[in-house]
Order: sequence, then C-alpha cells, then structure tokens
Amino acid sequence: MEEFDVIIIGAGISGINAAYRVQTELPSSRYVVLDAREEIGGTWSFFHYPGLRSDSDLYTFGFPWKPWKAGKLIATASLIMDYLQEAGSETGIDQHIRFKHQITAADWSTKEQKWRLSATNSKGDTVYLQSKFIIMGTGYYDYDKVLPAPIPEIENFAGSVIHPQFWPKDFDYSQKNIIIIGSGATAITLLPTLAKKAAHVTMLQRSPSYILKVENTPSKLGFLPQSLAIQLTRLFLICVPAIFYYFCRLFPNRSRNMLQNAVRKQLPETVPVDPHFTPRYKPWDQRICFTPDGDFFEPIRDGKADVATGTIRQVVEDGIILDSGEKLKADVIVTATGLKMKALGGVRISVDNEKIEVGDKYAWNNAMVQDVPNLVFVVGYVNASWTLGADTTARLFCRLFKYMQAQGHRSAVAGGVDAKTIGYRPLLALTSTYVVQGGSELPKCGNSGPWLPRVHYLVDLYKAVMAINTKTCSHEEVFEDDKKL
Repeated sequence: MEEFDVIIIGAGISGINAAYRVQTELPSSRYVVLDAREEIGGTWSFFHYPGLRSDSDLYTFGFPWKPWKAGKLIATASLIMDYLQEAGSETGIDQHIRFKHQITAADWSTKEQKWRLSATNSKGDTVYLQSKFIIMGTGYYDYDKVLPAPIPEIENFAGSVIHPQFWPKDFDYSQKNIIIIGSGATAITLLPTLAKKAAHVTMLQRSPSYILKVENTPSKLGFLPQSLAIQLTRLFLICVPAIFYYFCRLFPNRSRNMLQNAVRKQLPETVPVDPHFTPRYKPWDQRICFTPDGDFFEPIRDGKADVATGTIRQVVEDGIILDSGEKLKADVIVTATGLKMKALGGVRISVDNEKIEVGDKYAWNNAMVQDVPNLVFVVGYVNASWTLGADTTARLFCRLFKYMQAQGHRSAVAGGVDAKTIGYRPLLALTSTYVVQGGSELPKCGNSGPWLPRVHYLVDLYKAVMAINTKTCSHEEVFEDDKKL
C-alpha cells in the first residue's frame, strides 16, 4: 500500500491548481493526483458537444500562476485543454498524475490518523493508497447520469434524441431541423454553433434566461508591459463583475430593464422580448448566460434560428406539439435540460467505517466537511469563475497544513456546529432546476461564522491566507490531534 501526504482526486482545473499549490508551498510533501479519465482536463475532457466553451472569462478562469495569453475572454474547450496540458507539463504536475484510477471509497482511521482509499485501475484491479490528507477536486456533476427531465411521449420521436453530456462522436447534423430543449448556458452555446450547418435550429424553453452580450476581446493595454497588462485585466475582471452582481441584487428591477434593453438591441423587430427574453426570476437568482460578441443572436437575425417559449404537450414522430397547439418540426431533438449533481465525485466517505452523509453536514469555509477529518473539497463561485474559488480553497489548505506541521498536529476537523444557531443556507445560492433538485447532495452552509457561503474572491482570499487563528475563530474551530470540539 503506497502512502502519501496528500492525495488529490481529479485532474481538472481544481486538481491541477491544488497540485501546484501543494508542490510550491509544501515542497517536502509527497502527493499524487488520481483521475478516472485518461487525460488532463476533467469537464473539458469529458464533454464534446459542439461549441463547448467557458461560461466565464479566462483571465480569472485561468490560473493566477499561469497568465492567460490567448487574448479572447471566452475560450473554446480545445484552447482550454491546451492550456491545462501546458500548465501540467510546465510545472511537472503531469508526472504526479495517475490516470484511469476510479476512486470508490475513502475511510478515515482515527487510530492510524490516515485515510485509506480504494481505487479501480485501468486493468480492473483494486488498489489501495494511504494519505494524511485528501483534496477532492471532483466538481459536483455526475458524469454517468443526466438530470431526469420528463418529456411527454419522447419515445414517439423518429429522429435522433441527444443529451449534450453524451454527444455522439462525428454526429452529422448538416441540413437537419434541430430543436434544443432548454434555455441555460449549454443551450445558448449550442444554438449558434449548430445553426452554422443545420437547416434550422429552434431553442424551445419553458421559461427564458437572462442573456448578456460580452465583447470577447479585452481592452487594449498595449502601452504597458504584457505581464502588467494581463494582471490589470485580471483584476478588472475580478472586481467589475462583482460590482455588477451586487448591483443586480440590490436593484433587481432596474437591472432587469437594463438586461432586457440590451437584448432588445440584438433582436430583429419580428422577435419580441416578451415572452422569449423575459425571465420570471430576478437577475442572478440563476446564472446569467454570456454570449461572446453576441453570437447567440446572429442566427436569429439571419433567420437560421429562433426561440419558442411554451410547454410540451407531446412529442410526435416528426417533432414537438406545444400546449398552445403550435407544432415544431424536427429531425433532431437535443435535451439540454441540465446536469445531475453528485457530491465529492460519488466517493463513499466514511470515518472509522461509519458512512458520512455529506448532504447532512455543514461546510467549514466552503472547504471542509463537518465532522470529517483531513478532507478538503473544492467548490467555485456561482457569480464568478470556478478557479477563483478553487484557488482560495487550495491556499486555505496549505495554510492549515503548515499550521498543523508547526503545532505538531496530525488531524484537523471542523466541528462544534449548532444547527439551530447557525441556520441553513444552500452551498450554491441559485434557483436553477439542477441546483434545486441536486443541492441536497452537497454540504450545507449557515448564516454566521465560518459556515457562511462564499462572499467574494478577495474576501475569501484574505480569509485563506491571513485569517486562520485557533484562538479567535468562531464555533471553536480547533485543529488538534484527536480532538473535536
């Protein structure tokens, strides 16, 4: 049985960033990265639907220690994969990765003060590893199952039914009539890409989302050295979207009008804003969907695509009939109805052979699960790029690890939770269907102290780098050997 100081699960954005922080801030620690897939990339390696791209800017979605130099704010999956593979090889992280290792279980032993992990390797054999700490960089999506979305009589359809999560390789949709069911980021990404080759594309939505055009080329700062220009652009993209987010939350009606007026300017006169672009919820109750350079609206103006708003009565052999009686013809139906959530990659977590129900626990500083020693999980922001949250978590872990080494402690556990006192908040403050249906899989947040949800990157970074102090932290967050207060 091999033994490590840190085992990182997942070789995507979160895992690579955590590995970098471990090897630079904890250089004497032995670590390994385990991933079930055959290459670096995580989500970006798994998904293959047409037009796959980031839904946040790459200056903040990229690593703070490897500046994004490709120029475009919103990047395609292929560019992101190249960037991640380059980051792994430049730093030597790729030499620490073991692919095709599917983690099935992790059990903490109080007696040994270690984790024991079970994994299935590429040969189908079970291998065991031990570690002082685990970092779960697995995200929160289920790669094996899609979010159930009942579609009346979908079995009647004679054409192809595709979920973006399992897009067939080399699927030819040229000159096909396509209906995309859904109105989230995936649907808004698919529509302009499919419209380039399809005969016609219709995005069928039960209710609209907020869509915002963003210029995909950052402001020119050519008079500055490149490194400084990149850092200033990154700082701008950390701060300004946060200001926009809080403006939307404080002034929902005014921000709603602003967003709808911006959409109105992109639409032809034949397409009304109401009902197709009038969401029922306030801005940022769900994520705002970004369209780089307004590419979503181009095929609508050109007549290559349109939007239909309504509910499905039934699916027939050659299309979909809405409750309004309108019939939409189709050769292909794409069910972009959301992704299923899965906590900690579906790994069975136990402490002294007692299974932990992660959804019943609270999240300490959005990084550790209540009552689970020496385990850190990575979660990003709902209103900013994922990587910002991943990096604050990795830096918090390194600070905690150093503190434990300095004090001679072997384990750290987040405890002392009084649910009646701290109340309840979801880890992800969104009303999106996939979050509402799957949020119970994730740890909970509270209303005070270290149990609060994420605030903002700069605030969370300060907490991660400066604020661990066992004498002043709330709820007696104590890092002591074999103690849980």
